[in-house]
Amino acid sequence: MPIQERHHCNNCNTSFSVTVGTIFHHTHLALQKWFLAACLILNAKKGVSARQLGRDLHVNKDTAWRIAMKIREAMTQREQRELLTGIVECDETYIGGKPRPGSGPNKRGRGTKKTPVVGMVERNGKIKAEVIKNRKLDSKSLKALVRRNVDTENATLITDEFKGCIGIQLTMPHKVIDHSVWYVSGDVHTNTVESFWVLLKRGIVGQYHKVSLRYLPKYIDEFCYRWNHRQDEDLWASTLLRAVGG
Repeated sequence: MPIQERHHCNNCNTSFSVTVGTIFHHTHLALQKWFLAACLILNAKKGVSARQLGRDLHVNKDTAWRIAMKIREAMTQREQRELLTGIVECDETYIGGKPRPGSGPNKRGRGTKKTPVVGMVERNGKIKAEVIKNRKLDSKSLKALVRRNVDTENATLITDEFKGCIGIQLTMPHKVIDHSVWYVSGDVHTNTVESFWVLLKRGIVGQYHKVSLRYLPKYIDEFCYRWNHRQDEDLWASTLLRAVGG
């Protein structure tokens, strides 16, 4: 970038670009490609793979992957600090590929060795999802997760028959839907959060194919961000505002 397009700091006597402090810092790509990448990622309901993004932007897959990861920084759930209220559905899913040959029996559901992810969603509202560290999903960790994300005084929690939810009714209203009997009983169901799991798994299996445990939280943030802003008519502009720290 030519020196006349840079700013100068009189305190440290150095010049700096307007992209300092944004996700575009130190980039050698035209900002138009960054803007196009953000548009493609936001419009893709199930996400865009690095290879597909690279083809669309005419860059290699490594550059496309870095661009996508930087854009995901603007989609972090840390900015969403409001507690969930009203009817809140809570459920867990397990993310991971097929076991390798010789790794033992492939258990399904809560007996699997895959990584657990817990999601909580307001009925007709926003969702929060979190990867459980150390793959340990028990009653203690689940209750702590609920307390961090749900307004226990102004919400009713709906879960399935998972035994880890036992005791939640001591801190807040709690209703249980037994999937071995039925899936819906009036307004008691977990269909909303399960529909989010469908989107997430279709994206990981169909688009990304494989996601490492290290970067899984960023992909979870991406899907939560699109879900929570699905009715935002100016999502592209608001995302860019977050990207520059606005």
